[in-house]
Amino acid sequence: MKRIQQLSRQLINQIAAGEVIERPASVVKELVENSIDAGATRVEIEISKDCLSLRVSDNGSGIHPDDIELAFCKHATSKITSAEDLFDIHTMGFRGEALASIISIAKVTCTTRTKDFETGTKVECEESNVKSSPAACAIGTTMEVKDLFYNTPVRQKFLKSEKVELSYIAEILQSIAIANPDIAITLIVDGKTPVKTSGSGDLLCVLTEIYSNSIAGELKKINKSDQLSHLRATGFCSTPEFTRSTKKSIYVFVNNRVVKCPVILKAIDTAYKNMLPAGKYPFVCLNLEIPAKDVDVNVHPTKKEVRYQNPNQIFNFVYSAVTDALSAIRQPAFVQNNDVVLPFGNYSKTGFPSDSDRQEIEVNQDEKDDDTVYVSSENFEKIYNRNTQQNTAAQTEPLSGKERPFELNVRQIDLDIPKTAQIEETINIIGQYRNTYIIFEEDTELKIVDQHIADERYIFEKLQENLKNNDIPSQLLLISDVLHIEAADMALLNENADKLKRFGYEIQQISENEITFKKVPQVISHIKVKDILSDILENLQGDLNNLEEKMLVTMSCKAAVKAGAELNLWQMEELIKKWKTTKMPYTCPHGRPIVHSFSEKEIASFFHRSV
Repeated sequence: MKRIQQLSRQLINQIAAGEVIERPASVVKELVENSIDAGATRVEIEISKDCLSLRVSDNGSGIHPDDIELAFCKHATSKITSAEDLFDIHTMGFRGEALASIISIAKVTCTTRTKDFETGTKVECEESNVKSSPAACAIGTTMEVKDLFYNTPVRQKFLKSEKVELSYIAEILQSIAIANPDIAITLIVDGKTPVKTSGSGDLLCVLTEIYSNSIAGELKKINKSDQLSHLRATGFCSTPEFTRSTKKSIYVFVNNRVVKCPVILKAIDTAYKNMLPAGKYPFVCLNLEIPAKDVDVNVHPTKKEVRYQNPNQIFNFVYSAVTDALSAIRQPAFVQNNDVVLPFGNYSKTGFPSDSDRQEIEVNQDEKDDDTVYVSSENFEKIYNRNTQQNTAAQTEPLSGKERPFELNVRQIDLDIPKTAQIEETINIIGQYRNTYIIFEEDTELKIVDQHIADERYIFEKLQENLKNNDIPSQLLLISDVLHIEAADMALLNENADKLKRFGYEIQQISENEITFKKVPQVISHIKVKDILSDILENLQGDLNNLEEKMLVTMSCKAAVKAGAELNLWQMEELIKKWKTTKMPYTCPHGRPIVHSFSEKEIASFFHRSV
């Protein structure tokens, strides 16, 4: 066995670099985050074609000349001074490892100046040796990194192709740009700028600069605060019709730090459940602002992982923030059973995570009542008159749940609504195409709706609401077919009899292998009991953790009007009205899109007309 000896400083730094510097993108990330911590409003990154040389320039505060050599020493930093500071971190970096790690595997030149000095300082680092000299430069810092991994050929050997490494760099810079919309970030590669943002401070503007202008119309704003816990979620999420084939377009930030957070990702997945087709993912950029004391970022060398004091609270907060954004569609009031329904409650009260989702991250979500307000026609007229006299402006904010319906909520009523009980929606039914699609005009758009999946979405949400209240209406069957089943299936039905009762089923065993249905859910009472039994057994034989969701999806699909069914004008109108009252009108529970819209401008453009 070899003798134990003290490792050289060079070797110590190289070992540390193994944790931090994995590829060129890691260097870019560390240097750009240093620029952000220095208060830069403009950062420019130039990359060589082979990604082994790069330059990062910023207009930040610069480095004091007395500190410049110390900055390249391991565990030297200006961002924390004591162990207590680890629990109150407000900067991107804090360990003081990055620069020491970079100079151990590359040749680095740093030119920097602060506003207090007329001249700057130039530092040249090679083989972890640091030499400094005066230099003329602007306020800020420029870091030039050359011959990356020149002394660690094994690491260089395992790099991907130039295009792949560039894509990693672009992805990191896109994430940082989205997290910091007030910082102008430019990536230059071979004279081209694959990433360039203006630093306008407008997140939507940054998203259009990174992607395209068309993305703006596909996004819903996320903006939710909780003053008690000092939490705030901001950002954007896409409508269910706008999907991606990978999860790369889900950007998650905690206090503007790019992270991989399974708690937040699970909350987003749960919010989009029953809205997206299999293999499709939403576009989401979400920043969670949380008190520094409630989150630990000192978990992993790359600082991509975080831990929370209360992960259940974070899950519920993010889940409700996304569902609120997806449900932020304001609909006019309409009449139902002589009551005026005001559908502008907090729509996040449906689609709660299933039991399996909650158990996965130990979530206990309290059931809450639906915030939809039902006002009698008589009271509606009183409220309307009172608001007219007070000249109260119409508001569109969601109900808080704590407000009394006839006090604070009344300000949300549109004062232009006539005082009659009947309130018309601005929908003009044009007709039906191939007895499957309903075509109608709304405002300035032409819309096509799939009648089956629109009806399916309405029935699904109605059944969800009924199940939450343990009140799914049943239909008593006076005459039912006798069905023969296997012994294993009989045992499965008996074992889950209580569960089935919740969904409106009552099954009677009349022999060892024969049953009859005494009751079935009212919405599928027209379906043959043989088909109903087949669906029940298929659901029970699968994953019982998602039984509720599967049963409701099956029931709503069976109950919905079928494709190919001819509808009269009144039936089409009723179906569209019901669909428009749903909280998630984008897709059916299977994730298929319900409606496709054509704007007047789009139609006119096709016919070469001007609008």
